[in-house]
Amino acid sequence: MKKIKINIGQPYPLGTAVKETGINFSMVNGSDEECGIIFYRKGVEQKERILFDQKHRIGNICCVLVEGITASDCEYNFFIGDKVFVDPYAKKIVGNEKWRSGEFVRPLLRGGFDYGVFDWKETGPLHIPYHESIMYCLNIRSFTRHSSSKVKRKGTFEGLVEKIPYLRELGVNSIELMPAYEFEECEWDDTDVSAKTQIEYQVNHIDEQLPSDEEPQKAKRLNCWGYKDAFYFAPKASYAAGGNPCEEFRRMVRELHQNGIEVIMQFYFPDHVKQGYILEIIKYWVLEYQIDGVHLKGSRLPMTLLATEPLLADTKIMCEDFYLHEIYPNGMRPVRKVLGYYRDEYMYDMRKFLKGDQDMLKSFRYHMRNTNPKCGVVNYITNYYGFTLKDLVSYEQKHNEANGENNADGTNYNFSWNCGAEGPSRKKAIRQLRDKQMKNALSILFTAQGTPLLFAGDEFGNSQNGNNNCYCQDNETGWVDWRELARNQELYTYVKELIAFRKHHSILHLSENLTTLDRYGHGYPDLSYHSEEAWKVQMENYSRHIGIMYCGQGDKGDGDYIYIAYNMHWNSHRFALPSIAKHKWISALSTEGNSVVFDEEMNMEYVDIAPRSVAILTGRRMTEAELRQKNATRAKNVTPQSEGALTMPVTDAADKKNKRSRKR
Repeated sequence: MKKIKINIGQPYPLGTAVKETGINFSMVNGSDEECGIIFYRKGVEQKERILFDQKHRIGNICCVLVEGITASDCEYNFFIGDKVFVDPYAKKIVGNEKWRSGEFVRPLLRGGFDYGVFDWKETGPLHIPYHESIMYCLNIRSFTRHSSSKVKRKGTFEGLVEKIPYLRELGVNSIELMPAYEFEECEWDDTDVSAKTQIEYQVNHIDEQLPSDEEPQKAKRLNCWGYKDAFYFAPKASYAAGGNPCEEFRRMVRELHQNGIEVIMQFYFPDHVKQGYILEIIKYWVLEYQIDGVHLKGSRLPMTLLATEPLLADTKIMCEDFYLHEIYPNGMRPVRKVLGYYRDEYMYDMRKFLKGDQDMLKSFRYHMRNTNPKCGVVNYITNYYGFTLKDLVSYEQKHNEANGENNADGTNYNFSWNCGAEGPSRKKAIRQLRDKQMKNALSILFTAQGTPLLFAGDEFGNSQNGNNNCYCQDNETGWVDWRELARNQELYTYVKELIAFRKHHSILHLSENLTTLDRYGHGYPDLSYHSEEAWKVQMENYSRHIGIMYCGQGDKGDGDYIYIAYNMHWNSHRFALPSIAKHKWISALSTEGNSVVFDEEMNMEYVDIAPRSVAILTGRRMTEAELRQKNATRAKNVTPQSEGALTMPVTDAADKKNKRSRKR
């Protein structure tokens, strides 16, 4: 055994840093109690302690450089007085490598070391703009834990890597990971233990050993999601298939980057976590793991501090709110949009519109074109909290009884509709309506201007049996059931086509606001609204249908025309289609068999939209023969007055002006 030598250390970085001559340890001690390090050498029962003295202290930071130990053969904890705790800056956590459930002796966790050199193979963050992102939210364990996932390393970082071909086929280019840093999945009953005051695991005395014959302590329940106090610097060890979670996480990020997929990390911080600590955590993950962005959750977050940190100038930072006037004062505009609004307003309003609630068209119009010049806007209809998409159209009440909290947990505000029966149904009409409603919801999501986010499994109708808070369900209820992919292949194919359609038509995902003006010089506004009559929209509170036309820039410099009819009414509606020069409307995607009808007498095209359905049309350039036929019909049947009424684009502003003139 080498002799340990203690030298003066460096205060930063806090935690540990492996150096050529030894390991630097740095910890915060704001008290006057003695403090130090406990070493646990592999294969040696006896623990070794190092006591910090006054010469090792700078302010409230104690630091030493220890020679004679190697990162590969020891672990450590810190102590202050008679309390032993895990280093909150530990880069690796030892003792929680196995996913735990049921009854077992509570482990003594220890800090480990992240050492060695990783070959990134010239990969790095992808910097995909918000308007080009297709996001996909998942939990590392539940995504591939089910036997139907067919991966070798189920419920792990490597299991996600095995699913990369699937993600590429689907068309997503950004994944958002629910907490993948180290947390204790077991919720303990700590009524007989002194309360935790920081991110730590405490025992009563430094040398206390947990007797092997002690009665196993039963966890109250599992917490499979990790929205709790955690060891934020360390990847979760039980998500690693092998023995090195740090290397496996890096390998996962590298493989995703090589396949054009970003990695966004979720972090949840309780109120007591200090803001400077949060900044250090985010900077560490960006530097050491090359993640592309973070989604921060909590009520006391240093958003202005993070948003103005130079190191994070290329890193996506998502949250519910920002003080944009502090971040970009005096009318400043960001060079790159890295901030992103991540709010529930879109989800709740679109759910109400989807099920046919009254007076939702105004909100629908707002959300479909909503962007922000200083930050991205993330849209979702489902997320990890609340119903999955399949359950959103199958249940009107939550069914969380299995969580053991008398169905009191989880939100009561789901704004769902079961389509006529609660839960699974054998009635063909109900099942068909549910399938159509899922397609409607996805059509709304992927044709809105913001960044769409899809929750894992929604693309093929994964269900959680009406449980809208599966945080403790480490079973088939909480796992993604990949058998549904084969059962709902039609839905999956529709989602792939939607994503491909969105990517192909840039007018559906612009980096700037739509103007309702003739942006590209093709004679039509980039955005216009319609209904039974072209260029006129019915905004009465009882209206549940609307047509939206886009005029973008095509690949060959020609106009890119898109018309989308949304009908969430229980009655069908006929939409008069605007006439577009030298083009005809053709069906691109539809949630029901909606078709374009040409009325020769009126020289107009219509589309009949079935109840509760969406139709997406595109303008195809007519052949010479079709153009001659149209001109001949027009000359025979259409008067100049009616032709002008049908073909003249009218913007919102112009329409309001005309109304004011008529009133006068």
